Amino acid sequence: MAEHKRVTSRRRRLLRTAACAFAAFVVGGALLGYFRLDGNIRSVDIDGGLGDARPPAATDGSFNILVLGSDSRGGDNGSMAGGDTGDTARSDTAMVVHINQDHSRAQIVSIPRDTLVTRPDCADPSGRTAPGAKRAMYNSAFETGGAVCAVKTTEQLTGLRMDHYLQVDFAGFARVVDAIGGATVTTTVAIHDKDSGLDLPPGEHRLNGQQALAFVRTRHGVGDGSDLGRIELQKQMVKSLLQQVGGSGMLTNPVKLWSVGDTVTKSITTDSALGSVNSLVGLAQELKGIGPDQLSMVTLPVETAPGDPNRVVPRQPAAGQVWTALRADQPFPPAVVAAQPENPAQAAPTATPSAPARTTGKPGAKATATP
Repeated sequence: MAEHKRVTSRRRRLLRTAACAFAAFVVGGALLGYFRLDGNIRSVDIDGGLGDARPPAATDGSFNILVLGSDSRGGDNGSMAGGDTGDTARSDTAMVVHINQDHSRAQIVSIPRDTLVTRPDCADPSGRTAPGAKRAMYNSAFETGGAVCAVKTTEQLTGLRMDHYLQVDFAGFARVVDAIGGATVTTTVAIHDKDSGLDLPPGEHRLNGQQALAFVRTRHGVGDGSDLGRIELQKQMVKSLLQQVGGSGMLTNPVKLWSVGDTVTKSITTDSALGSVNSLVGLAQELKGIGPDQLSMVTLPVETAPGDPNRVVPRQPAAGQVWTALRADQPFPPAVVAAQPENPAQAAPTATPSAPARTTGKPGAKATATP
């Protein structure tokens, strides 16, 4: 009997030891993974770069994020993007994302990259002051002074505090799309883009990362070739990605979540306040209830710039009304929503007196310019 008790006691000690070792292994692996993801993230000290001369932060719980897509050709981007920007990069895509006070809805304003704005003085990469300009293209702010200048220019344009900053380049976007399992888009017209190689007949399509990148960058492959039409494709992609994340079960699959997290953290640049896994997870938790149905998207109302048919300027008073609505945490004005450009990939059939209705790839009269 005594021998049996000793054997049982040793067995229990061995089991406890094994359990503790396994727990230490799991915790240690989780910590190593955590630090690895933290180490992936690149961040920029926006607050330190701008100081106090900024619009005040909202006090009602709402906040704003500036999301930029960089057209850098460095690294893996060159083979994906084509063309050449030399040693510089501009903001190929710009979206101001406004989260309402109870974090149940989001409003997104896309800023056409060729919009002429007043760019303030900014520090260039060497630390010297680059003088401001009164008729500078919006996307040149990023080229002049990086993320800090892009935020400064956006805050001056909108009167809104950009509480956070997120940046992704071409290769990063394609990797993220692949990581979450692709994106589904629907077209009612054919898209043929000889520059990107994108070739889509009408219908529903499941796109991989490279195809999704071509889709959001195509201009001449569909519609009238305007940047306004391309922005509509980007809006469609944003909603598709939200739908994919919400319906993929990723959030309840630890292996999938780890893979996506590793890819995302390698692909983005953030402001320093978001420069950790804890901060990004916290932001994701705040926004987890926002899906495509809780998302409102508009393009900043613009018109052809005086004296330059290849540039646009904010169209007043509509453009001012958009920023006023966000500052007040209110929906977009109905007149602005009604006047939005048409998605050239989902153009409605048009009819003529002498012919039956047909599908066309050209945006309607709502598109105000062809930058």
